[in-house]
Amino acid sequence: MWLLHFLPLPLLAKVGNALGMLLYWFAGERRLVAATNLRLCFPELPEPERRVLAKKNFQAFARSFLERGVLWWSSRQRIQCLIHVEGHDHLQKLAGQPVILLVPHFVALDVGWSWLTQQDNLVSVYSNQKNPYFHKKLLGGRLRFGASQLYSRQQGLRPIVKAMNAGLPFYYLPDQDLATKDGVFVPFFGVQAATLTTVPRLAGMTGAKVVPLIIRILPDGAGYELKFYPALENYPTGDVAADTRRMNEFIEQRVREMPEQYFWLHKRFKTRPEGETKFY
Repeated sequence: MWLLHFLPLPLLAKVGNALGMLLYWFAGERRLVAATNLRLCFPELPEPERRVLAKKNFQAFARSFLERGVLWWSSRQRIQCLIHVEGHDHLQKLAGQPVILLVPHFVALDVGWSWLTQQDNLVSVYSNQKNPYFHKKLLGGRLRFGASQLYSRQQGLRPIVKAMNAGLPFYYLPDQDLATKDGVFVPFFGVQAATLTTVPRLAGMTGAKVVPLIIRILPDGAGYELKFYPALENYPTGDVAADTRRMNEFIEQRVREMPEQYFWLHKRFKTRPEGETKFY
């Protein structure tokens, strides 16, 4: 990854696309996970179209993985030149207030963190990686700019609330099935999905505004796009299940705009309501 980060992004993109096709053919378990997710979420698509979508998804995932090297080792100037930003004022006008950045699991999500930590400090949570060396490099890469704070999920919300009260926006990815008790079943593409309720609960606890942020890989190595959306209005309402469902609906709308870049390799529907057959 260190060697590859010297390549121009269009050439690195081609390397990532090639790696993605290798992964598609050799990572059989994850190929099955992606196929299952796409079948559940896009039943209206013919099977050949879903297969093409899965291949593009593996390519986008592989690109995002290799291109992390650019984020970890390239200069600030190079990173800034690769990123196109829209709607940053939606976040800027909330300076000094508690903010939750709602960042769904599109594959280039690290790009948003890298760009934002060059502007100001953030707080976020992370999952421990199985490989201790990669875990160390991942944390080091994410903390190379500024004085942002990262906490493991096992540390709970207390340090997050403290950091938010100190003025740090919370960069949060709420759309994975973590099989915890802190969730509810709400629809995602019409399928009941175990979904964390952290966003509405934390927004209610701190009075935080929720600002969605979507990160897109642009075609042909042209860079990346960060799009900030206006803060959700009348959110939260106090109905945790309804607020969580509204969050899923927003994410679903964005996924439909670029389905090949969503993180379909994750077992999003792993936890099932009692009595339901498992999908994977």
